[in-house]
Amino acid sequence: QVQLVESGGGLVQPGGSLRLSCAASGSIFRNNHMAWYRQGPGKQRELVASITTSGWTNYADFVKGRFTISRDYAKTTVYLKMNRLNPEDTAVYYCNKWGGDFASWGQGTQVTVSP
Repeated sequence: QVQLVESGGGLVQPGGSLRLSCAASGSIFRNNHMAWYRQGPGKQRELVASITTSGWTNYADFVKGRFTISRDYAKTTVYLKMNRLNPEDTAVYYCNKWGGDFASWGQGTQVTVSP
């Protein structure tokens, strides 16, 4: 059973924007705080942004002011709007629960920032 499906990545020039989507199963989405994570080339997976069930958000310092996380209960989807992208944002982006045990990881969506 696929629980998390990320989409929306692609190739973008520095300074550009993308919006990522994560379609989550209802059981995961409705009962959990959610987050976006990323794993860059040769790097460990890191937390990018999180959103609680009530909508409180928090961001890693390296994306603060550029990225916005949101969630849509009707669509059981988590979004990540990314602005002013730079090459250091190149990574595979994943969504998952924030806090507690992780759900099975999805395939992620590749974001490549390059001229």
